[in-house]
Parts: sequence; C-alpha cells; structure tokens
Amino acid sequence: MNPLLQRLHPYPFEKLNALLAGARPPATLAPIAAWIGEPQHAAPEFILAALRAGVTRLGNYPPTRGSAELRAAAARWLERRFGLAAHQVDAERMVLPVNGTREALFSFVQASLDPGAHALVLMPNPCYQIYEGAALLAGAEPGFLDTTAQSGYVPDLDAVPHALLRRCRLLFLCSPGNPCGAVLSRAYLEHALELAEQFDFVIAADECYADLYLDESRPPPSLLSAALARGRTSFERCMVFHSLSKRSSVPGLRSGFVAGDPELIARFLLYRTYHGGAMSPLIQQASIAAWSEDAHAAANRRLYQEKFARVVPILQPVLSVAAPAGAFYLWPHVGGDDERFVRELYEQENFKVLPGSYLARTGAAGNPGAGHVRISLTAPLEECVEAAERLRRFIESR
Repeated sequence: MNPLLQRLHPYPFEKLNALLAGARPPATLAPIAAWIGEPQHAAPEFILAALRAGVTRLGNYPPTRGSAELRAAAARWLERRFGLAAHQVDAERMVLPVNGTREALFSFVQASLDPGAHALVLMPNPCYQIYEGAALLAGAEPGFLDTTAQSGYVPDLDAVPHALLRRCRLLFLCSPGNPCGAVLSRAYLEHALELAEQFDFVIAADECYADLYLDESRPPPSLLSAALARGRTSFERCMVFHSLSKRSSVPGLRSGFVAGDPELIARFLLYRTYHGGAMSPLIQQASIAAWSEDAHAAANRRLYQEKFARVVPILQPVLSVAAPAGAFYLWPHVGGDDERFVRELYEQENFKVLPGSYLARTGAAGNPGAGHVRISLTAPLEECVEAAERLRRFIESR
C-alpha cells in the first residue's frame, strides 16, 4: 500500500461521529443537522429536465475534456459572473470540466507537483481538509496560514517568511472562505499573484462559493479578474475551481470545472486522461443548462440571505456572531472546549454542529479553530430558525 496514506488525518466527520458516540439526544426533538455543507434546497426543475433528456446520450464514452458546448457554457458564465470581456476565456484551451471541485482539487495537486521535490503547499488554516490530504498524498508538505479575527479571517501573506515562499510550489486560496466566510478582495488576489510571480508558485483558487454572498452590490471577485488586472491575459499561474453544488444546489450532480492557465490545463488534461475523470454525458447536459442560466442562482442566494437575516438576530443576544460576507456558514466563538460544547448541544437539543478545531491544525500559535463551531445553514429556512432557537436555549441554560 502507498505509505503516504499513513500521513492522512481522520476526516472531520469521522471525528465528529467518534465524539458523539454513545450520546443520547432527546427523542422528543427532531434531529437537526448543521454539521455538513450539503445544500438542501430543491434542485431547479430545468436542470432535472436536462438531466432526464441526457439519458439518450449513453451510447459513447465521453471525452475527458468534455463537450465543446459545456466548455463554452462554463467560459461564458465566467465572463458574465466576473465582468470579463467577451471571449476573454478561451473555452478550448482554458476550461476543463471536472466531477466536482473535491475531485479536481485533489487530482490537480497530484498532477502539478514534482513528487520528488518535497514541495511546500500553503493553505488557509482552518480549511477544507482536501487541500491538506492532496498535498500529503503528493509527497508534499502542507504549510498552514492561520486565519483569525485579527487577520480578518484571511491568510496574512505578508507574514509568511520568504524562505517558505521560496519553497512554495502551490498556494491554496478559498473565497468566500470555508468555514469563515471571508471574501478576498481583488487587491488581495493581485498581491497574491505578485508573490506567485516573484517566488515561482501556482495559485489554486477554490471559488465554489462564489455565487453565495450577502452584498448584492459587491459580488466576490475571481483570481482571473486579478490576473487580467495585472495584464496576464493567459491567466499565468492561475487555476480556479467552480462547482454547481452550492451555486445550483445540486451536490449529487458532482459537476464543476477548472479554468485558467492553458499550460496548466493541458497538463491537467493529460493527467485526467489516464486518471479516468471524464464526465458522464447526462451530467454534461444538465451542467450546460445550469451554467447557461443565472436567475436560479440568484434565487438560491436569496434563500441563504434570508436565513442569515432570520438566524443571526436570534443568536446575537447570547453569542458573538455575525453574518459572513459569503458562503453559508456561521463561525461563532463559543468559548472554552468546542468538542464539549458540540457534544452537550447534541445531547440536550438534538442539534449537530462541527467543532471548529476539527477543521484546523495546531501550530506555534495554537489551533485557530479551537473554541469555534461551524454551523451550516443548508437546511430549509424554518429548520434553520428552529436550530437557532435551540442553540440560544442551550447557551442560556449554561
């Protein structure tokens, strides 16, 4: 077996199951799950119709690079969403469909790193654990950049020693962030690209929450926008990751795409050709429909905005909490032991959330997730309101 597998940490949800083993929540309360970022809004009917229509397209093996129509739909969406010029994104050379961003984030690291170089991969801390696992299985060393209230919940790139930046081959960024919900400004992204050019590394920008934000006048920018602002029309050193799971509330579709530097796309395509990462024709048809229509994404976003508007006022009298700039998580500091908080909340209120320490790694300054919990507002509105009321009742009882 691959000895690098021994370097992997238990997944946060495995740790949560172990934490709650033997707990007995009250049977009189229906369970509420806010521990996983799994969108529960109804899938748009036009996407389902396209999926059903695609059943007739099962007579051929799909090409790994996907159909020209799908790549074009993704490219045109990027241009609409991020205000890029028409045909600024070359659908033939700059876009590749993937089976969800999780699969793409992992496999891109395997394709992009020299396995013998013991590369350094920098990432936010806390973060989506796939970043770390991908680095470890590529034989690289993860480097953790704490995101705290003091840093505005974004990595402080200027605090990274130059010795580490010289070793860095890949920098993960996530905007809006998971779990903190912070949005990286275009100026921040431009500065990150400046460092990438200076120290010769690639930026992998996880933008899967890009269509979920609170301020309609300030949608989150893309790394691609920052590259163009720096005159990089071929998006050199850039790879962005997008998904329909959050935008269109179809996590089971497992559909997304990557876009960016044509040289990186070409090498990633070669890897995926051997890896067997072709997208099913059914999924391609549904994805074309989803990327080509924006009204459903705006409606989906409004549902989350309403949840924050209802939930946050319930919690603020007892908890230091605020609606994030983007994504669909709350990241409150609950004080003390976050594991104990989560288990007791479950035992008293049948409400399951995730300890913040499970999403981060401990460094010299401690674990930046400790004392926090991640609350995912993916359930229907009234269930989220009920969850907030239970959480408030639990805190008041303590």
